[in-house]
Amino acid sequence: MIMTRFVRRSFPFILVIAFTAIALALPKERITIKGSDTMVILVQRWTEAYPDETATEFQVTGGGSGTGIAALINGTTNICASSRPIKKDEVAQLLKKYGYKGLEIRVAMDGLAIYVHTSNPVKQLTMSQVKDIFTGKITNWRQVGGSDKPILLYSRENNSGTYEFFKDFVLEKKDFAASAQHMAGTAALINAVSKDPNSIGFGGAAYSKNVKALAIARDASSSAVVPNGTTIHNGSYPIARFLYFYLSQKPAGNVKKFVDWVISNAGQKVVSEVGYYPVKRR
Repeated sequence: MIMTRFVRRSFPFILVIAFTAIALALPKERITIKGSDTMVILVQRWTEAYPDETATEFQVTGGGSGTGIAALINGTTNICASSRPIKKDEVAQLLKKYGYKGLEIRVAMDGLAIYVHTSNPVKQLTMSQVKDIFTGKITNWRQVGGSDKPILLYSRENNSGTYEFFKDFVLEKKDFAASAQHMAGTAALINAVSKDPNSIGFGGAAYSKNVKALAIARDASSSAVVPNGTTIHNGSYPIARFLYFYLSQKPAGNVKKFVDWVISNAGQKVVSEVGYYPVKRR
């Protein structure tokens, strides 16, 4: 009798253990996210903070926005992270392969900062001066109020969305100076600038450790503005942009759940924690 009672009471408990073991044994769905080096830190933090870890695992890699969009077109990534808008020819390739133009989702805002060494006495530049520096017209810091030292340029590689945005928006499609050193990632660029007193580079505002972000003025008659949440959202900082997710098809299943969470209040809170700016002021 005692045995019978024991077995009857234990049976639901045994079932719970069995179902739990089966659930744990089920394979997780892998979601791959590839693209912008600027966004790697942010995307990694999103995947770490995402609450539905039991059903999903993530693979996050950089390589540049262009690389991510190519992977999306080729079908080797679920999500492309891009720091530039998708191009018309890339949309055409998606449409030809998938019968769908792709889905663009604005996931964060970013200020593109102009970085110099912390010892550099220069505190601000105009947009025109930035353009002239990176195209090679201005070559010495004394020309912009600094020391009599040559300016050493650091840029991103041409597969980078940051590179393309900077060239189109800041350089007005003019070529970088031949002397510019092109770095594989933003972190590498910032590291180089932090070690070189005469250097200048550009990158996402979240990568400000051990370097100085200059205040930037639209023109000689405007006030110079530093990049922060307020100045980027109100448009007073002149070099701002959206950061994007691109998908080759309408999201469904765990991909949709993740994307929905990224643009929710919880996901946008992570944006602020990393040092970027939510799509909407809250």
